[in-house]
Amino acid sequence: MSNDTPKGDRIAKVLARAGVASRRGSEAMIEAGRVTVNGKQILSPALNVTSDDEIVVDGKPLAEPEPTRLWRYHKPLDLVTSESDEKGRETVFDSLRGKLPRVVSVGRLDINSEGLLLLTNDGALKRQLELPSTGWLRKYRVRVNGTPEDHTLEPLRRGVISEGEKFQPMEVEFDRQQGANAWLTVGLREGKNREIRRAMGEVGLKVNRLIRISYGPFRLNDLRPGEFEEVKGRVLREQLGTRKDNEKPMLKKKPAPKRRRN
Repeated sequence: MSNDTPKGDRIAKVLARAGVASRRGSEAMIEAGRVTVNGKQILSPALNVTSDDEIVVDGKPLAEPEPTRLWRYHKPLDLVTSESDEKGRETVFDSLRGKLPRVVSVGRLDINSEGLLLLTNDGALKRQLELPSTGWLRKYRVRVNGTPEDHTLEPLRRGVISEGEKFQPMEVEFDRQQGANAWLTVGLREGKNREIRRAMGEVGLKVNRLIRISYGPFRLNDLRPGEFEEVKGRVLREQLGTRKDNEKPMLKKKPAPKRRRN
């Protein structure tokens, strides 16, 4: 049986990987007639290409794909984690323009949340790190209004339902009481929209500050709001695993759980 699936990758994906623009931006460039493949102008992104194809953008040969890079960034309050905002609010990428190459965020933090946001130049890595199957624990320092006791927090550890949506069990620790507020440390392995705020609301607690302090093995540490730091290549290789410098990182597989003996 013959396989009719075209070889290679979609042209917009290849352009994005080379740092030309986002995948959507690359599609717009193609439709504007700015890209040729093997000497022929193309006007549709519905094309697969391989390393044997000659790709030219605005009259210049396409550069080799950029090595995968990752940054830790301390997202301040009042910034939107999207490339653009329909309400005209400042975005994370507005604040970083000219300081970093084209990057995308791994997951999101809402406008009222702060702390660690991972940024990468590799869309494939972004999608991989966001997969629920990755299972990386994300930890937050959470300030809530009230004086919660252990029995108040227990439903969160079992998993609550908010507006018909089931949340996975969270790791929740009481840290200290500070006047009318309490500080908690919360860990979760999924990233649903406003998950912590909504879950806390289900047990009668209102979040008034939320700081992400870690995402898997990567930590906020002493980064100040607005500061960023690139993860060293050695650390990236150790945590994500790479075979060669030009190959994409792959998360290390977790060891299979040991079977219990009867």
